[in-house]
Amino acid sequence: MRRFLLLTPVAVLLAVLVVVLASEYAMARPSYRTKDVAYVPATAPDFDKERHILDVFSPKKAAPNGVGYPVVLFIHGGSWTSGNKNIYTFIGRRLARQGVVAVLINYRLAPPVHVPEQAADCARALAWTVNNIRQYGGDPQRVFVMGHSAGGGLAALLATDDALLAANGLPQNPVRGAIMDDPAGLDMYSYLKEMKYEGDAQYLVPFGKDPAVWKAESAIYKIKPGMPPFIFYIGGETYPSISGSSGRFRDRLKAIGQPAPYTIIPGRHHIPMVLQLYWQHNVIYKGLLQLVGA
Repeated sequence: MRRFLLLTPVAVLLAVLVVVLASEYAMARPSYRTKDVAYVPATAPDFDKERHILDVFSPKKAAPNGVGYPVVLFIHGGSWTSGNKNIYTFIGRRLARQGVVAVLINYRLAPPVHVPEQAADCARALAWTVNNIRQYGGDPQRVFVMGHSAGGGLAALLATDDALLAANGLPQNPVRGAIMDDPAGLDMYSYLKEMKYEGDAQYLVPFGKDPAVWKAESAIYKIKPGMPPFIFYIGGETYPSISGSSGRFRDRLKAIGQPAPYTIIPGRHHIPMVLQLYWQHNVIYKGLLQLVGA
């Protein structure tokens, strides 16, 4: 009996693993993954073969409208110092299954680079997407950005910082909307000035010590009329800094006549806010699909 009780958790774990693998196989069948595409020329002096790459997840069937599917460029989080697109393949598969071409990117991490270089990497990935996504079944006229945690802050910069895009091959901002999944870094200027939480000094590694840089890399100070629409999903149990800066961002959007849907998901902590995207019928996907017109 004791041996049976010891084996039972293992059997349950194996059963769960089988279900997960079967689910991933089912999700992968309607989509096609193009892996590790370089979005920066290999001849560029700063080219990084591990970080300047992206994956494209495309529906296997051609878009019924003959123009192409809407496109979502997803930027991973990780406190600007960690993370990899390969962790989030489930997002690419679920988006492709629902009629969206998904672009999942890597970008250089701190150290040795800082957030300005990371934002430039994301802008270069966006430029590659606009210029190349048609051959993967996507519509370059319907490109949206999405990010979780630090990736949310970077995605917000793509939607608001026209100068950043112009410096990286995009004279006009192509972003048609932004999906914020528990975003971090929307207002690092205020956050790093206050330094009121234990461990806040760690963010000086990616952001440096110059307050001018903190402000330049905070999308909240770039809000202006005519920006693409934003939608927010915030964990009810997330970090106060995230809920606070997201709320202020929403209020500034409202002040310029551009209200943003703002959904608080009760009981959700920060990491589960992205893990829940494993489930295809999640509330975030529902709002996303409505925004992109899939």
